[in-house]
Amino acid sequence: MQARKRSTPHPKPVDALVYPRFSGVPTFMRLPHVPQAEDLDIALIGVPFDGGTTYRPGPRFGPRNIRVQSAMIRPWNPVLKVNPFEKWRIGDFGDLSINPLSIEDTYKRISEQLTAVLQSGTKPVCVGGDHSILLPILRAIHKQLGPVGFVQLDAHGDTWGGYFGSPHSHGTPVKYAVEEGLIAKGFRLQVGLRGQVYGEGDFDFARKHGIEIITCEQFHRDGLGPVRRHLKKFGKRPTYVTFDIDVVDPAFAPGTGTPQIGGLSSAQALELVRSLRGLNLVGSDLVEVSPPYDSQEITSLLAANLLFEMLCLF
Repeated sequence: MQARKRSTPHPKPVDALVYPRFSGVPTFMRLPHVPQAEDLDIALIGVPFDGGTTYRPGPRFGPRNIRVQSAMIRPWNPVLKVNPFEKWRIGDFGDLSINPLSIEDTYKRISEQLTAVLQSGTKPVCVGGDHSILLPILRAIHKQLGPVGFVQLDAHGDTWGGYFGSPHSHGTPVKYAVEEGLIAKGFRLQVGLRGQVYGEGDFDFARKHGIEIITCEQFHRDGLGPVRRHLKKFGKRPTYVTFDIDVVDPAFAPGTGTPQIGGLSSAQALELVRSLRGLNLVGSDLVEVSPPYDSQEITSLLAANLLFEMLCLF
């Protein structure tokens, strides 16, 4: 797919490998802050909301720390053989306006703001924030494109019901996205699920609604083969990819709200993201980085590099 012709030049990251002189908050990958979506092909967008967390808070600080740790990202990907900054107009759109006291109002705000981005023809790559933001993102995409293919890299299926009397949390967005028809039937894949659940029936929703699951145990045993076989059926179907950092083992990504042992290594996470090349991506996100629980900022550093890999998929 070719970049669209626009009058504005491609925003370029700073060439120096040292921290540039920031005039305020650092930007993703040293890219210019471009708050006009119409001047971008792909917008990196912070969504600093963690009102959907049920255990350890802190993902509201994820976009800030990932921006800092992305300062040394270089433009050429020697594995995928692409420089995404030459192929597309990419910039840091900034953070969306959210309401830290209301998940319902935040959902409304996210959907409205992303709808404006999508109407300009720009593809969003959102940086959370907790995983509850997935639902309003998909609602905005559905308004423009209808049901989309869906690939979820995650330790948890996020198909549970509500918690503590609230219908929405970071454990529920996939359930509602399926029920609202935001995700296309026959194009639903989850990779990396593992760990304890509440009961035998916790996967009934996925089975009933045709969500294909490749557990982390299966991935460790069989590698990328099963993933690639499932992805073949996606073809050119418009597809959204969501990446929860807890799909990575806490040994490599301790800074997250619901850590689960037995996950992917950082190298496996890179391979998994790269295996998605060829999908017709309409957007993506990376969520659940919680800097207060990070160690030496290794989770934010991994997230920044995974974001770059995601940009190379478009």
